[in-house]
Amino acid sequence: MAGFVQIIEFQTSRIEEIEQLGRPSRTEGSTMPTFRRITATADRDRPGTYYTIVEFDSHESAMENSNRPETSDFAAKMAALCDGPPVFRNLDVVWQDTGAPDAKG
Repeated sequence: MAGFVQIIEFQTSRIEEIEQLGRPSRTEGSTMPTFRRITATADRDRPGTYYTIVEFDSHESAMENSNRPETSDFAAKMAALCDGPPVFRNLDVVWQDTGAPDAKG
């Protein structure tokens, strides 16, 4: 398996507050986060709809990250700022292409 991706879809009219909430809680705390990268996106076709794409090395590292007290605290505070419950998509990465030319070239 090439990795694991979690996509969180949510609606909010308070995106600035979610941004402020998320920045420190993702990297601070008693345990280190296990994600590789987080990308926050806004849906151009559905105003007020956002997606957070979180990349991990594996499903196990994602679950480890979910068990961090900081992650649980962030999720509860974020849910309070959303206009409804977030939707989680848990995806195994089957393959990836970086778009870069093959280094063996």
